[in-house]
Amino acid sequence: MVPATHFESLILPEAQRSAFLEEIRAQVRPEYYQRIQAMTDAIPQLLRLLEHEDMSLTRLRQVVFGARTEKTDTVCPPTQPTSSPPPKSKPKGHGRNGARVYIGAVRVPVAHRSLKPGDLCPGCKKGKLHRQPKPAVAIRITAQPPISAVIHEMETLRCNLCGKTYTASTPPEAGLEKYDPKVGVLLSLLRYGSGMPFYRLERLQRSLGVPLAASTQWELVEAVAQVAQPVFDHLIFLAAQSPNLYNDDTTMQVGELRRQIKAEVEPKRTGIFTTGIVASAQDHAIALFFTGRRHAGENLDEVLRHRQVELAPPLQMCDGLARNEPKEFTTIVGNCLVHARRAFVEVTPHFPEECRRALESLREVYRLEARTKAERLSPEQRLQFHQTHSGPVMDQLHTWLKGQIGEKKVEPNSGLGQAIGYMLGHWEPLTLFLRKSGAPLDNNVTNAASGISHVMPPPILCRVAA
Repeated sequence: MVPATHFESLILPEAQRSAFLEEIRAQVRPEYYQRIQAMTDAIPQLLRLLEHEDMSLTRLRQVVFGARTEKTDTVCPPTQPTSSPPPKSKPKGHGRNGARVYIGAVRVPVAHRSLKPGDLCPGCKKGKLHRQPKPAVAIRITAQPPISAVIHEMETLRCNLCGKTYTASTPPEAGLEKYDPKVGVLLSLLRYGSGMPFYRLERLQRSLGVPLAASTQWELVEAVAQVAQPVFDHLIFLAAQSPNLYNDDTTMQVGELRRQIKAEVEPKRTGIFTTGIVASAQDHAIALFFTGRRHAGENLDEVLRHRQVELAPPLQMCDGLARNEPKEFTTIVGNCLVHARRAFVEVTPHFPEECRRALESLREVYRLEARTKAERLSPEQRLQFHQTHSGPVMDQLHTWLKGQIGEKKVEPNSGLGQAIGYMLGHWEPLTLFLRKSGAPLDNNVTNAASGISHVMPPPILCRVAA
């Protein structure tokens, strides 16, 4: 085994790494230099991934090379080939997006040059023309810098005798400040809504002739955050009243927090996390993100402090880690079926038949869940439907799982044994949807940001640093 010190020597501080790359740049061909530079970036990231206790080789492979689809028919191909339906012909249209999708476009009414409503028809010379409710459209898409600038040049006149100067008044459209308030808002959306780094936007703006330093971007975004803080606080209050709460953790790298941890003699906690908490208010989604050294359960405690005392405990959806559950407030905890299912997906190559049994049972439950959505069942109707149809499926699966362990058909410490053990150990929260009205099946809304907009109408996103 290679000693750990060998790997530690591969991670260089930023200053040493820059000096190393500059020295290498002059000695190798450009394409070789790019590969070496990429490796110096990738090695520390891979080592950080390996530090996770729950990082299996399969999961690491998915992180590095991308996760393939986890559909049951792909993970466990059918034993007998099935006839696929003929491909549907693509209907003719006007591109990927029709005119009605461009809700942010400026719409310019264009009147007919020679005719107007009420005129005699030029064709038949008898009927009168009437305006149609749906006009013809022509879409024109143009490009501009994310942040543009207008320079107003006020004329200045000077007397050639007395030297007195007269300058034209600044027009109202020039504003009172250099940066329009909308600039900070757009920068916030680019950075925290679309993941555009400040330094990358700085390069783009410079290349387009409208320079905007990264430090200036930060100042503008910070000003927007201070103004929006009361809105954020109210979103936290609204989320606390929600009957359903979803939460999950993911690791995060924050340079300032990492330096604080390294400066501590014996840090009690060395991890940095971003907690996502998703709730609903008046049929809208609220997504709260807390980044810091606290776990998901601790951040959920902070949200639930704002919950009205007369309300019943909310339903909470998370995975089976104890750190996801609050310690100071009571919730009715349900665990994520997708999280339990993924454990079987990861070991399918080694236990194909056993995993097929579990995956097909869970697939049937999700097909039934799709029916409840298609038929728009109420929470009470959905509960009765699942109890009638999904209950027997889950009961049979539970009996089969217990038999695998009880009859010693599976080694408990194997990958399959651990997947079965996790599901049996969390069976009650995994099947909460069979006992509680409105209980979800999984935690997908926090595992994928794109899932928020598919669960509830337009999402309200709030990111709060903690």
